Amino acid sequence: MTSPEPGPAPATAPPAPEAVDPRAARPWPALWALCLGFFMILVDSTIVTVAMPALMVGLHADIGQAVWVTSAYLLAYAVPLLITGRLGDRYGPKRVYLVGLVTFTLASLWCGLTGTITGLIVARVVQGLGAALMSPQTMSVITRLFTPQTRGQAMGLWGAVAGVATLVGPIVGGVLVDTLGWEWIFFINVPVGLLAMVLAWRLVPMLPTHQHRFDWIGVVLSAVGLFCIVFGIEEGHSYDWSTITGPITVWRLIGLGVLVMIGFVVWQARQRSEPLVPLRLFRDRNFSVANVAITTVGFAVTSTMFPIMIWAQSVRGLSPTAAALLMAPMAVISGGLAPVVGRLVAQTHPRLLAGIGLVSYAVSLVWMRGVLRADVPLWQLLLPAALLGVANGFMWAPLSTSATANLDRREAGAGSGVYNTTRQIGAVLGSAAIALAMEDRLAAHLPGTSATAPTTSASGATVPPQVAEAFSAAMGDALMVPAAVILVGAVVVMAFERPRHQRA
Repeated sequence: MTSPEPGPAPATAPPAPEAVDPRAARPWPALWALCLGFFMILVDSTIVTVAMPALMVGLHADIGQAVWVTSAYLLAYAVPLLITGRLGDRYGPKRVYLVGLVTFTLASLWCGLTGTITGLIVARVVQGLGAALMSPQTMSVITRLFTPQTRGQAMGLWGAVAGVATLVGPIVGGVLVDTLGWEWIFFINVPVGLLAMVLAWRLVPMLPTHQHRFDWIGVVLSAVGLFCIVFGIEEGHSYDWSTITGPITVWRLIGLGVLVMIGFVVWQARQRSEPLVPLRLFRDRNFSVANVAITTVGFAVTSTMFPIMIWAQSVRGLSPTAAALLMAPMAVISGGLAPVVGRLVAQTHPRLLAGIGLVSYAVSLVWMRGVLRADVPLWQLLLPAALLGVANGFMWAPLSTSATANLDRREAGAGSGVYNTTRQIGAVLGSAAIALAMEDRLAAHLPGTSATAPTTSASGATVPPQVAEAFSAAMGDALMVPAAVILVGAVVVMAFERPRHQRA
């Protein structure tokens, strides 16, 4: 039975692209311009991890302060996404994207110039806000500028950018830290950001805006609820899942966030005019399924690299750059497959393409667990890494295309905001869960050992040989957490139905 449609478009005819200025006749250059900025903000989610030791020395910071350099960015990025997606509908995705890009670029300069850990954390918050303004606009422009027949290829490119960025971040970070210093992981964003501004200004068309009234109560409720949930999950491990301050515990904070978000949903249901998140979006089965599935993808993609990178540096003594290069097959295959899968999206059932991608991801992690031994020849890791590339090539385009295929274009920003929010919450959950999994498996294989104890030193020393095999087994076991979660996603995508343009 067909799900009710969220917008007024007839079921028998797929909507045409919006009427825009003459530059809209060149949607691909516009998309490439937007993807440059999107790539930059995704790289910045991972690039800092490699620079942590040098950053701590340079700013005289302890590990607790250094962790906040990443956490502050993720919080500021994730919390406003529902709001910033809606801003694109109200003021135009190009305007909001450019404001975010300017904010992100200036904050990157601030990050590189700061001389204190506190100043860096504050600058990272501003940087995260800039990223939150930019991220939903790329997906919104794809939805509004491309026809249903070409949207899959565009989403394939968008997904390939997301997949490749997870590899490029650690590699670029390692090279910059090794040669120029930690400040340059931020300075590099300045010329890239300036180029992205010029390209976006010249190539991205001005799309029609819609006169939405802003739901300020919804804004406050969503911001408070998401902050409590994301902060609790992201920082729970740092506080040993116990007391944060006074009577506030991690679980109470998360519980408060859940209650506030329930209040937010009730409030949205009562709004008959302009809710921040139109709940009718979820009447479309594919939108709902895609949001659940992308949560599992965000979880898996974020959590997969931690055990592998720690194993490569701690057990095998590889440099950060060399460790990241183990994932090179993933980036190459993902980038090559994404446009091919994008062309298939227009006529192939989304459950087939997404199912191949999500199942391949789970299989690759099980395979990786089997070869993650202390003395394994490194080439054997390249094979499951290649299968990860197949997975990334197949899963991004059908998920993102299915999420937006049936949406009314007036709600493209709201839909993109929801989709990006669920992806980012999945990433936060994955980051917290993998830390717990590594700690638990190390405790099982090496009683009395913490997840952070046997790591690679600046000299390249590895864990002691007598515990290397047990340490390897613990890291391999931890990979079963993202494997299990993304298998849930593989089951969920079986509920996809053909989008409207395929049924026409």
